[in-house]
Amino acid sequence: MDKNRREFLKLSGLAAGAALIPSAGLNAAPQQQRFNMSGYAAPAIPTVRIAFFGVGNRGSAAVERMSFIEGVKIQAICDVQPEKAAAAKARIKSPGHPAQLYTAGPDDWKKVCQREDIDLVYIATPWSLHTPMAVYAMEHGKHAATEIPAATTVEDCRKLVATSERTRKHCVMLENCCYDFFELLTLNMARQGFFGEIVHTEGAYIHDIFESMFDRSKRYDVWRLRENAKRNGNLYPTHGFGPICQVMNINRGDQLDYLTSMSSNDFMMGQKAKELASHDAFYKPFAGAHFRGNMNTSTIRTKQGRTIMLQHDVTSPRPYSRLHLISGTKATAQKYPEPGRISTSHEGWLSEAEFKQLEEKYTPPISRKLGDLAKQIGGHGGMDFLMDWRLIDCLRNGLPMDMDVYDAASWSVVGPLSEWSVAHRSAPIDVPDFTAGAWKNNKPVDLSLSKGGTTGVISVANKTTNQY
Repeated sequence: MDKNRREFLKLSGLAAGAALIPSAGLNAAPQQQRFNMSGYAAPAIPTVRIAFFGVGNRGSAAVERMSFIEGVKIQAICDVQPEKAAAAKARIKSPGHPAQLYTAGPDDWKKVCQREDIDLVYIATPWSLHTPMAVYAMEHGKHAATEIPAATTVEDCRKLVATSERTRKHCVMLENCCYDFFELLTLNMARQGFFGEIVHTEGAYIHDIFESMFDRSKRYDVWRLRENAKRNGNLYPTHGFGPICQVMNINRGDQLDYLTSMSSNDFMMGQKAKELASHDAFYKPFAGAHFRGNMNTSTIRTKQGRTIMLQHDVTSPRPYSRLHLISGTKATAQKYPEPGRISTSHEGWLSEAEFKQLEEKYTPPISRKLGDLAKQIGGHGGMDFLMDWRLIDCLRNGLPMDMDVYDAASWSVVGPLSEWSVAHRSAPIDVPDFTAGAWKNNKPVDLSLSKGGTTGVISVANKTTNQY
């Protein structure tokens, strides 16, 4: 495998710059840990002063959700489109948020990072900006929370880890699916031994966004189309991957070992680009692109000998599936394409009544405390709000993060590693150990809220604050 890498780098040469992108950082020296951010509790921040970078669909919704949370002060909103920034500010649902707008140009976000009255930068920009913004924010004394993926190259994953360790600032990837209710339920069940030894897990992101990727009104400068036109692999792994990594205690008792990946041909995007280019000059640069294949399947083996299967398809006309499957020595759980189900034998799934009994027993404290309210405020059924609330509660109480910088790097690195494997006939590739061996002693995060859970939610209707 090492010989294969060396030959690839040697034969590619600098002229093949695009081909080198997935492999950037693969041959770098092993990660050296400067400070262990796993389990790290930064000093408590009674009022978390936030700046938002990128307020399109995801970012503007986050502005609104955050305005419901006690102990938050929205200080700045930055976007290259002034109308988007103004619209996001208009979504604030409570008083006390000055929310200065930064819309002067593509580098205006740096001015925000240079302010001294910002504690947290919330990044919801196109993927290519996630790492530069997070690194710059941490270097200027801010915690960083970034939409997924946190990075698109191995080198950028390493940068995030090194910067977080050096600055002792959190770098949290905003993986909302870790806070969906069935995923939280199965995580708590796994932590209490219900599944026995975890043998195998599966995750997926199968979501037909084919037409929207070509729609210039949907995403700024069709940035997601551009990503799919230059990269071939699992470009968006973490919705399915994050929750199962938590179940398997990845970076906290087990570690990803190596990965293989295979993509189908592209049967749709190239044809669509050619059709559009025939009557719209904007799409001509895409007419000859080598688009990502419709379906990517990646498999991973862990250091403890367990296996993971991930799938990614955002073009085929299939029903939505964010497959969440846990297979253990005592029980199995699966959600998607059907609702969440549990089985304790080969004879089939438990009855609805039996499932309800387990749900009552194993629902974690965060869901019991905030579940109904989260569903009212919304964001993918409430999981977005739970994610934001948990982030703020940890910062205000000085608690370790559920998802730290090692998770951000380990979950995101599947993208570039899958590209490399696809380009090499599904050859295996080692997954970097971003914890530098600390995974052997790192402990899982406590979701009991025993030291947190004190952050309230502002009721806009009656201007009162309820404690949860």
